[in-house]
Amino acid sequence: MERTRISRFAGTIATLVLIASMGAALAADPAPVWPTADWAESTPEAQGMAPAALADLVDFGATHAMDSVLVERHGKVVLDAQYAPFKPGMKHIVNSVTKAVVGTLVGIAHQQGQIGALDSPVLDSFPERRAANVDPRKKAMTLQHLLDSDSGLSWQEPLTDEAPESMLQMERSPDWVGFVFDRPMAQAPGAGFNYNSGAWHVLSAILSRRTGVDTLSFARKELFAPLGITDVAWRRDPQGIPIGGYGLFMHPRDMAKIGYLYLHGGQWEGRQLLPAEWPQQVFHPQVDMHLGSLRYANGWWAIPEKHAYMAVGFLRQLIVVLPDIDTVAVVTGRRHYPFEQLIDRITEAAKSPAPLPADALGSARLAERVAAAAVETRSAVAPASAMAAAISGKTFRFAENRIGLRSMRLDLTAAEPSYETTLAAATPNGAVRRLQGPIGLDGLFRVREAQGMEPVLAVKGSWVSDNSFQVISRSLLEGIVVTYVLTFNGSQVDLTLEDNRGVRARLRGAVGE
Repeated sequence: MERTRISRFAGTIATLVLIASMGAALAADPAPVWPTADWAESTPEAQGMAPAALADLVDFGATHAMDSVLVERHGKVVLDAQYAPFKPGMKHIVNSVTKAVVGTLVGIAHQQGQIGALDSPVLDSFPERRAANVDPRKKAMTLQHLLDSDSGLSWQEPLTDEAPESMLQMERSPDWVGFVFDRPMAQAPGAGFNYNSGAWHVLSAILSRRTGVDTLSFARKELFAPLGITDVAWRRDPQGIPIGGYGLFMHPRDMAKIGYLYLHGGQWEGRQLLPAEWPQQVFHPQVDMHLGSLRYANGWWAIPEKHAYMAVGFLRQLIVVLPDIDTVAVVTGRRHYPFEQLIDRITEAAKSPAPLPADALGSARLAERVAAAAVETRSAVAPASAMAAAISGKTFRFAENRIGLRSMRLDLTAAEPSYETTLAAATPNGAVRRLQGPIGLDGLFRVREAQGMEPVLAVKGSWVSDNSFQVISRSLLEGIVVTYVLTFNGSQVDLTLEDNRGVRARLRGAVGE
């Protein structure tokens, strides 16, 4: 009995010594690790995270169409996985994460005294414009209302599967800022949340006007350069203004730096880049999004009960800031899923603020899952149809349609099978676009690298019946997946199209010269 007590006492002492040593290790390195040049990397255990739980997170990503997942804790990357054919070194469109970046730039400009008071009227920023539908409510709309997406403008861009009609109309307009300015008011500013990418585009235009340089140039000097971000791309409107509500392309590791800036209260390497109150507004949001418990502030979403703060882009482009566990996570992807499922997995992986004992089995499993994610899984393919020879090399042309597809040609019998499509011009005075490249017929994608401004495409195909051929096309940097089914009947083809944005179409084409 006494021996058992002594053994238990010795075990307790050993545990206390281990805890004390962990605390001493943390206390010895209290200063933030700044990833300006690059992120330092660490084993999960050294940062108090369980590698087996992170392996489960990688599997979660595989089943929820992620393109990448990155987790940093205590300033060091403990997980960085890409899902083939997406690969390291690729930028990814961040969609509405752009709003959080523009919000950050507004905060920086406000601190510098360049953008003026946030309660100043929006219409005063463009005195030369004669906006339509001006009433007392529109005159009362301020910069802060744009930042909080409660401008009161009439705008249809629901956070559901419904089409974002107002955003699409803005895209078709020759003057995006004018289109937004001319919208009628649906309610008083501040009366309620209404998601509005147009309002954010106006913020980008205001930022450019007030600072004297365009939004991208201002970002490069005041935000990206201090954080060590050197490689971004940003879509522009017809006037050349960087799009305020979406359109930014970033590397996942650079996205994490934006989250890390907020995690550290707007400070970076001893410099207060962002006003200290700006992250505090994000961490104490006041605008009810009317989506469960979600709240909104300055372009960021929050789940207050989980102490989770997110920059959110369509199809789950995410920067997740978790101050309680000193963690930032970044995800890029192609499909929506509940935020809580992701956040809970990250939080549950953080077992301790101090280092954990080495876990050889968990680490081996994590390494195996990360390696497996980087290798494309071959899909099943049916035997080639006899029709392959009959349709190969023929160009099928389509009448004018809303998706802009002009023609398609497949060559399925060549030593290197290929496709070629032509699309209507993206702008009123633009040229017809031609996309061509290899197509995989063995269940694996073939990648066509970027050609000028056209996307990086991964394409594969398979016969689904004697006369129907399926093509799956992935735009790797944009996360867009399009599935075509072409059913051939002599000189005609019936084409059905569906993508992961909810776009669907049926077209009929015929062989043409």
